[in-house]
This record gives sequence, C-alpha cells and structure tokens, in this order.
Amino acid sequence: MLAKAIKTYQKRVNIILNEHLGQLDGAAPDLKAAMLHGALLGGKRIRPFLVYSVGDMLGVNINALDKAAAAIECIHAYSLIHDDLPAMDNDALRRGQPTVHIAFNEANAILAGDALQTLAFEIITAPCNDLRPEQQLAMVRALAKASGYRGMCGGQAIDLSATDHRIDLDRLTELHNKKTGALISCAVELALIAADLPDEHYQLMMKYAQSLGLAFQVQDDILDITASTEELGKPQGSDEQSNKSTFPKLLGLDGAKACAEQLIQDALSALTKLPYNSQLIADFAHYIIERRL
Repeated sequence: MLAKAIKTYQKRVNIILNEHLGQLDGAAPDLKAAMLHGALLGGKRIRPFLVYSVGDMLGVNINALDKAAAAIECIHAYSLIHDDLPAMDNDALRRGQPTVHIAFNEANAILAGDALQTLAFEIITAPCNDLRPEQQLAMVRALAKASGYRGMCGGQAIDLSATDHRIDLDRLTELHNKKTGALISCAVELALIAADLPDEHYQLMMKYAQSLGLAFQVQDDILDITASTEELGKPQGSDEQSNKSTFPKLLGLDGAKACAEQLIQDALSALTKLPYNSQLIADFAHYIIERRL
C-alpha cells in the first residue's frame, strides 16, 4: 500500500510541476532547462507525499493539496541546487546525474534556484476554489518560515559554520531541525492548514512531523556511511570528506541507528493519540529509517 501511494503521489506532483514549468516562456532557455533539470530529475518526493497523505487522512479534497505539494517541492529543488554549489557542498552528482551547476554552469544554477523559490510562491498563491484566502495566506507564511532564516537557510548557515569544527549533539540537532526538518514539518503543516485541524490534533501531528524530519536526517547520515554511491545517487562518504559533524560521528553508528529508531517511536506515539486512520503515514515513518536511498 505504501509503495503504491508513494508512486501515485510522485506521478501526480510531477504532472503538476511539469505543467507549471512548461508554462514558462522561452525567453531564457538555459535558465528554464536548468530549472527543469533541478526540479524533475527524479527524487523521492517525500514532502509532496506528506502533503497528500496527511491531507487525505484528514479528508481534504486532493485538489486543495496540489498547489502546496508542487510549491514545497519547488522549494526543496531550489535548496538542493544551491546546496550543491561550489560555495556550499561543492557536489558534482545528484540523483545519479550531474548537478545543475555542472550541467548548466554556476550562474544558471544560482538563477535556477532563485527562480524555483519564487515559482513556489507563485504556485501556492494562485486562486484555489478549495481553499479560503486566509488558508492560503497561512500556507505562504508556513512555507516562508520553513524556508528562510528560522528554517532551512538558517540551518544551512549553521552547517557551513560547523564544517571543520566539532559541535555537540544539541547544536547538531538544532542544525538539522532547521536545515532538513523544517521543510518536512512544513509539508505536514500545509495539509493541516488545508484541513482546519483543531489545535490539540494540530500539535500532535506537528510532533509526528518534527520527529520524522529529524529521523530522516539521522538516516541520511547513516546512509552516507553504509550505502554506495550508486544507491545514494551522490558521492558516498561526502560528509566525512567535508569534515562535517554527523549523528554517527557523535553517537557512533549503532547509537545513530538507535536515535533514529527512538525518533520514529516518538512520531508513532503521537499518531496513537489521534482519532484518524494513520496507518499510511505510520508505515511511512518506518520507511524513513528502513530506506537505502
């Protein structure tokens, strides 16, 4: 059931992304090609999956979720393009293919990231009969907060400053709650906004989301050690080569695995307190720490 749902939602968000990117005119063909390369060259679509699966669990019309799913994937794609730049992680491989700055040059990669970021807000603010204006405004605020200083960008800044320096577990957790976790939590939050969820249920779902987001990063750190370059679609051992603090480095490999498992148990515990059929997103939580890519 989970594998089928993942594929279904991957296909749906890819169609929507293709539609929006296809509507761009041909005035800047290299920029458009770089955007397409960054946004549509594979990817697990974890964040759109969470938008759709949580929204479906809460009875939200899927049409009300399409723009949020596409918008958050545009933000994710932009973050990866910029993350791969020479001034950041300086990676040449992403999803088994050349990174955007390798394929289209550094200037086009910077512009492609910028343009995907702004496209996200163009998409999420477009008129939608299934959402009230105040819901769309709340979505914009959530996405902006998760993407900016208080979220992903702030986490990336901490990551850069921590390179070649050993940081403690609290600082590493803060880093990844922002850099990785904020956008994963936001995917869930966008669905909660569309559902007008009561505050008590809202907080429990956000507990699920926050635990899931951090577990995702812990597993990424583990895979950087245990998976191959072919499995990862990017160079194996890149964190070690960049001299970054990671959960396995601080906790040991077994300790990192135990940490990821505990985070998933925390996520599942939150779901048990909710009156919804949460089996799909519970299965997804297990998938997060069982995946090999």
